[in-house]
Amino acid sequence: MRMFSRCRPAARRFCLPLGLALWVAAGAGTAAPAQGGGSAASAADCRALLATAAPPPQPPAAVNADAPRRAAADPEAEARQACVARLYRGPTAGWPAPQVDAGVKWQELAPRPALPAPPAPLVALGAQLFADPRLSRGQDISCASCHAPHLAFADGRRLALGHEAQAGPRHTPHLLGVAFVPLLMWDGRASDLESQALLPIVNPLEMAMDLGQLQQRLSRETDYPQRFAQVFGDDAVTLQRLGQALAAFQRRIEAPRSRFDDFIEGRNPQALTDRELGGLHLFRTKARCMNCHSGPQLTQHEFHQIGTSALGRRLQDLGRQAVTGRAEDAGALRTPSLRGVARTAPYFHNGSAPTLRGLLETYNAGMPRPPKNAQGLMAIPPSPLIQPLQLNARELQDLEAFLRTL
Repeated sequence: MRMFSRCRPAARRFCLPLGLALWVAAGAGTAAPAQGGGSAASAADCRALLATAAPPPQPPAAVNADAPRRAAADPEAEARQACVARLYRGPTAGWPAPQVDAGVKWQELAPRPALPAPPAPLVALGAQLFADPRLSRGQDISCASCHAPHLAFADGRRLALGHEAQAGPRHTPHLLGVAFVPLLMWDGRASDLESQALLPIVNPLEMAMDLGQLQQRLSRETDYPQRFAQVFGDDAVTLQRLGQALAAFQRRIEAPRSRFDDFIEGRNPQALTDRELGGLHLFRTKARCMNCHSGPQLTQHEFHQIGTSALGRRLQDLGRQAVTGRAEDAGALRTPSLRGVARTAPYFHNGSAPTLRGLLETYNAGMPRPPKNAQGLMAIPPSPLIQPLQLNARELQDLEAFLRTL
């Protein structure tokens, strides 16, 4: 149903559809200003317009070579763009309501919190250990081999490479903002950074080091006893202290500041372009991203089976179920933060999406669906949060533009 702008009843035959009226009022035409509206009414009208479904994009009109050359304009689209810019450059309390499914626990997008501040000497010790290949069995792999600072503390590979160039079953997760992740690793098997820090060291596909031998190596063959004494007060090199130092360093890792930070903190409402604001609006509405990626870190830190776990097939990944034993956790994997997402390709737990655009197109299609059995039933379908999005090419471009600002 079309919505009409405010006008006198006697003049209703001159009323314009709301979208076109706002486009004209924004300066695209010469109509008189709306009566009695003011800025508050204009914001309310914008929210009403954006709450309606956008019309499908119009195909380009045939070109008449003899007609005067004019810039093509879509009044409805321009009205929506003007409304998106108007609302999103204001306080978050005035933003349109997000589109989230019933039961989803979401938070509004917000400034990033301050990082924890462990003692500087402990952080420095952790940084040294993080980059030291002597923590691995072959003394050729460090934590930084798979979590390289110049690659957003990931490795840029589809699957991680470890001891003797063995490929692991999963993509290396980035460490940006890892201080705020309550359950670590893709399957959430570690509840804190101190315990998580030791898991790759002992994993036979990663650093493949025996912890007892590591403790002896660091105590007898390195200068770590002196370094530990400077930090802890005595020269005992213990596994507990090793985990504390590595965890302290990782708690200081975060995504570089971005234009989105300036925007969401209110420092510069103009930090995002109109196209990027359009992508932000899609992120919160039609693209359904807020079902899993909300709050200051753009994640709820939950576990979901999104269709990439290949359940029932040769390369299946049981995900969270391998930790909890619960059938409902089959194939569920941790939802990562989207801060710095443009730096962290490839994507998904198996690195199957090499580019950000490829990631968006996979979600737009509704994700891979498992094969059906003879009765036409899928073995284990993805989470009901995963639905085809039906974004057009322009909307995909706008959404990608927004994600690149994070």
